[in-house]
Amino acid sequence: MRNRNFWLIVIIVLVAFSIWVDLVNNITIANPLNDKLLVNRNTELRRGLDTLGGLQTLLEADVANCAGVKQDDLNVTRQILESRANALGVSEIVMQVAPPCRIVAEFPGVSNPEQVVAALQQTALLEFVDMGASPVAEGTIIQTDYDQTATQPASTPSAASTPEATATTQPGATPEATATAPAIIYHTVMTGASLDTVAVQVGSTPGTYVVSFVLKPDAKKIFADFTSSHIGQILAIVLDKRVIFTPSIKNAITDGQGIIEGNFTSDTANTLAVQLRYGSLPVPVKVVESRTVGPTLGEESVRKSLIAGLIGLAVVVLFMGLYYRLPGVIADLALIIYTLITLMLYKMIPITLTLPGIAGFILSIGMAVDANILIFERLKEELRSGRSLQQAIDLGWSRAWPSIRDSNTSTLITCFILFIFGNTFGASMVKGFSINLGLGVLISLFTAIIVTRTFLHLVLDNLKLGEHPRWFGL
Repeated sequence: MRNRNFWLIVIIVLVAFSIWVDLVNNITIANPLNDKLLVNRNTELRRGLDTLGGLQTLLEADVANCAGVKQDDLNVTRQILESRANALGVSEIVMQVAPPCRIVAEFPGVSNPEQVVAALQQTALLEFVDMGASPVAEGTIIQTDYDQTATQPASTPSAASTPEATATTQPGATPEATATAPAIIYHTVMTGASLDTVAVQVGSTPGTYVVSFVLKPDAKKIFADFTSSHIGQILAIVLDKRVIFTPSIKNAITDGQGIIEGNFTSDTANTLAVQLRYGSLPVPVKVVESRTVGPTLGEESVRKSLIAGLIGLAVVVLFMGLYYRLPGVIADLALIIYTLITLMLYKMIPITLTLPGIAGFILSIGMAVDANILIFERLKEELRSGRSLQQAIDLGWSRAWPSIRDSNTSTLITCFILFIFGNTFGASMVKGFSINLGLGVLISLFTAIIVTRTFLHLVLDNLKLGEHPRWFGL
């Protein structure tokens, strides 16, 4: 009895938490002592490209000999591109290598496809450049000594610079980016390879943001020597010879850790952090094809899938109630709990819902009552043998368990195999199906073994079978 009370408390707490997560799209928990947020998590359901619409892009190695690209380099490039896109706020990304030298990328729900494509194409040589006290406008193309030959010594900015050259700008650049820059060669203090970690942090003033960085050990002394002797001067951040930011050195940075301050919003600070963190690609890429997938077809598919799921759930509930009577109604209650817990895990993990994934969930609804059916059939057999109700419940469960264990284990093995094959190119939809089906099997085991059994004892232990045989379909 003590064990049953424990599991009843666990079930109540789990159901309450599941309902809470299912009904909200953001979980916030504040510290009562200082009002700071302990938890602030987005719990919206994540949807794939086929249900939400978005951007689909085909990338190709921008090299002369496409067949000569190493697969290891292409895999690293895919990982960096995925990290860039994730850091830009694009979620549920699917990126797969298509041999010999292509990468297929899907970005569900993107609202700024041009920005995503531009971020993917950057080969991104990142440099920290000494500009003295005379910075050029952001967006200006400059020359540095990083890739110059030894016969071209670096020079520092000065008023006596050589004649000016007109700067080129990217489409959509700010007016300041059209300024002219002295045709001089600036000195590169270090490159992006010297950065170890980069992160966006909240500034000391509410609503402000800073970009923090940590240098690798071999770059600490170089940066310490330079910042100590150039306080008040400009150390520009240059990406592919284009100036993207011109911060000044406020203090000497001798421990290899510092912050970059500016009039940052959350988006601009995040963009700079992405540029710093994911600077170079092992293989330069170009966009071969890019197309936007509209959400209309996906919305219609989701609507039909939901209708199919509701019909399937209703049919299962009616069958269990009509055929197994009172135990079937208890199984239906466990099935509702199964649905609540599954949806909660989809939002908390989170799991991206694609159409194959939704199909896996709908299939798992029917499979969720398989264990209950085995238990109830054994329950009937024990009752017909003259067992008491409490004995029949325990014996029915224990004797049905080997069949439940073996059948669900075989399904999980199949899901694991499908998941492995889903990692190969062109089979991502199989992966979503296997994840949702496997998760459904695990949750159904919990609801059948723990929830249904606990409810059976809670409701039926005090009933007299002889007075209500029809309640059990006998």
